[in-house]
Amino acid sequence: MNKVRGMRWWMVGLVTAGLIVNYLARNTLSVAAPTMMSELNITTQQYSYIVVAWQVCYALMQPIAGYVIDAVGTKLGFAMFALAWSVACACAAMATGWQSMALFRGMLGLTEAAGIPAGVKATTEWFPAKERSIAIGWFNIGSSIGALCAPPLVVWTILHGSWQMSFVIVGAIGIVWTGLWLAFYKHPRDQKMLSDKERDFILEGQEQSDANGVEGNRNSAHKVRWHQIVRSRNFWAIAIPRFLSEPAWQTFNAWIPLYMATERHMNIKEIAMFAWLPFLAADIGCVLGGYLSPWFHKYWKVSLFTSRKLVVIVGAVCMIGPACIGLVASPYAAIALLCVGGFAHQTLSGALYSITSDVFGKNEVATATGLAGMSGYLGATIFTLLFGVLVTLVGYSPLFMLLAVFDLVAAAVVCILIREKIAPSVPLGKPAFG
Repeated sequence: MNKVRGMRWWMVGLVTAGLIVNYLARNTLSVAAPTMMSELNITTQQYSYIVVAWQVCYALMQPIAGYVIDAVGTKLGFAMFALAWSVACACAAMATGWQSMALFRGMLGLTEAAGIPAGVKATTEWFPAKERSIAIGWFNIGSSIGALCAPPLVVWTILHGSWQMSFVIVGAIGIVWTGLWLAFYKHPRDQKMLSDKERDFILEGQEQSDANGVEGNRNSAHKVRWHQIVRSRNFWAIAIPRFLSEPAWQTFNAWIPLYMATERHMNIKEIAMFAWLPFLAADIGCVLGGYLSPWFHKYWKVSLFTSRKLVVIVGAVCMIGPACIGLVASPYAAIALLCVGGFAHQTLSGALYSITSDVFGKNEVATATGLAGMSGYLGATIFTLLFGVLVTLVGYSPLFMLLAVFDLVAAAVVCILIREKIAPSVPLGKPAFG
């Protein structure tokens, strides 16, 4: 069989497509919200309950989804969840009020929770440590592209049909991707089109990362239990920053169209024209953030592990941009500052995923990612509940300022708590266990 050059990049492209579908499904609601809320007589506070239903289910399911993927494998696990979230997305078209929409969005949250753990696990399987931040940056743009595609697609379906149609179309797209994933994704050991040279490059890089401090042996079949992960210092060095930083991304995803409509008085066509721009900036943050880590490593002469922390700091500092949104009168300046926020969050977020893949072995990285994700979405849930109430009392501007403070504190926590683990030396034949 002919070998395909750079097969690992084709695999990360397939993961990226899955994340695009995942985020397209979750962002369909926010774009359809102004029209849907009007037709179904849903208030702003009730809309926040719908958003929270998704967030709570997503948060609680993330560690379970990560554990399932670690248990059954990336290919089967991701496919199962992708099919389920596609059906759940389409079912939202049957909603008749905020309660039924909250139910369907809760179902979507339960099933979408596998997206990021599966992506991190796939890149851990397919990439050596020195390329992993770049690979994660590329697959993480799927989250932003999905959010970027939602405004024009959903507005088009509303103008040419109904808001219900948008949920059905996005669900159908997810089913198509599931078939492609099952047909083309394979683990490196099973991929016959992978050259021996590239396979050796991947495995040698992973072995080196173990020697330089990954928690656990990547080549061992041993899997650390979830309670052992939770007791580790490095887990909390990731989980606390996720708790603090995730509210920003969920605010951008759920509230930007409503902010543009109610605060900046844009119509639905203007929302379609501009609401995707912060997510385009987020794409740039994903990719540039991935390349920043090896750049710091090479030119600042710091360790690869330290370079990840520097990227977190860059993202947190850039969040000062959207904190200034209340100081500008122009709606276009407001969109520009939201673009800075999208760039900032995805730069920070990608670095946190890279750190997770550095300090946990490939047999538990999806579980660790899911547990940390649960922490992040619990933070987002609490903030969303407060957001729905406070936005009518104090407006959007103070809340955007608060998000910037959260991210700066998150960066400080990473720098203070995270530790590069050194794998202990063990006698031949015994697995290393961090």
